[in-house]
Amino acid sequence: MAVCPTSGQRFTCVHDGDSIVIDRERIRIADIDTPELDGRCQDERRRAVRARDRLVRLLSSGDIEIRRTGKDRYKRTLAIITRDGRSVGDILVSEGLARTWAGRREPWC
Repeated sequence: MAVCPTSGQRFTCVHDGDSIVIDRERIRIADIDTPELDGRCQDERRRAVRARDRLVRLLSSGDIEIRRTGKDRYKRTLAIITRDGRSVGDILVSEGLARTWAGRREPWC
């Protein structure tokens, strides 16, 4: 899976550390929060790139399973994504690239 282009059609790609597009369906990983690519400080933006790039590697290294759990306020599909039976969200959290989603965003700066 590749990083999404900044403009144009998005079919199957990674937008950021917790958002992907598969066959034009926008999916938000439900159990984590990652830094934003357009974050408030340089450290957040650097962390965001690391989280996104790691998610690309995780999703490109084998079959994944997507368990859809609902929609968010932006009408993205919320889902738990697993690879080899383990949540990719949990992997990102264990590597310090994400936080467990607690219902609201916390600052990264």
